Amino acid sequence: MITKNELDKLVEKYENENFIKDDPVQFIHKFKTKKDTELAGFIASLLAYGSRQQFIKKLNQLFEIAQNEPLNFIQNFEPELIGDFNYRFGKPNDFIVIFEILKKLYNTSDGLEELFEHGYKQGKIFENVVDYFYNSSANNLKITAGQGFYHMIPNPHNGGAMKRMCMYLRWMVRKSPVDVGIWKFMTPSELYIPLDVHVGRVSREMGLLTRKANDFKAVIELTENLKKLCPEDPIKYDFALFAYGVNNK
Repeated sequence: MITKNELDKLVEKYENENFIKDDPVQFIHKFKTKKDTELAGFIASLLAYGSRQQFIKKLNQLFEIAQNEPLNFIQNFEPELIGDFNYRFGKPNDFIVIFEILKKLYNTSDGLEELFEHGYKQGKIFENVVDYFYNSSANNLKITAGQGFYHMIPNPHNGGAMKRMCMYLRWMVRKSPVDVGIWKFMTPSELYIPLDVHVGRVSREMGLLTRKANDFKAVIELTENLKKLCPEDPIKYDFALFAYGVNNK
C-alpha cells in the first residue's frame, strides 16, 4: 500500500491554483456571492462527465446563456432561454426540467444549501436532494424528464458512486486553494470521495481499494481507508488520486 507520506506529496503537487483552470471547479471561482457560487457549482457538476474539453466548452456556452448571472438566470428562468442547448444525454427538455425545479427551489426557500442541509440532518443527504428533484419533476411540471435528466440527477438508491454530487459537496464544504468551503453545516471529515474510473484504478494500484466495481460500496471503502491517513480531511487525497490517474494513464 502507498504510504501517507507519498500521498501527501502528491496532494501538495496537485492541490493548487493550477488545478483550477482545467477542471470544472473553475466555474465556482468566477462568482462572488454565495448563491451564485453554489448554483454555478451545481450546474457545472451536472455536465461534468465525458471529455473534459467538451463539457467545459459546453458549460461556457451555458453560462453565456445565463449571462454569467446564475441566480438571476434561475430565479427568472423561462424555457425559451435554453433554445437547442444540449450535451450528450442531456437534451433541451432535460435542462428545462432541472432549471424549472431550481427556480422553484430558489423562489420558495434558501436554495441548494438548505436542501442539502435538510438531507444531511436526516442522514440521507443524497436521497433527500434527488427525491426533491424527482418529486418536483413528477408533480409540478408539464414537460417530461428524459434520460438526460436521470443521468445528471442519478438515483442513489441504484447504488452508483454519485461521483458528481460527491465532487460538488467537496467544492462547497472543503476550504482550500481549489475548493471554496462556503457551506458550514458539515465538516470535510464527513465527505465522500468522488469516485470515477481514474480514481478507482489508481486506488486499486495503490492498495487503497479492493472492491472491483466503481459503486457506492467502493466509495465507502476508499473513503474509510483515506480517513485512516487523514481523519479530519480524507478527501484532500482526491487531488492526488485523480491527477495522478489522469497524468499516468
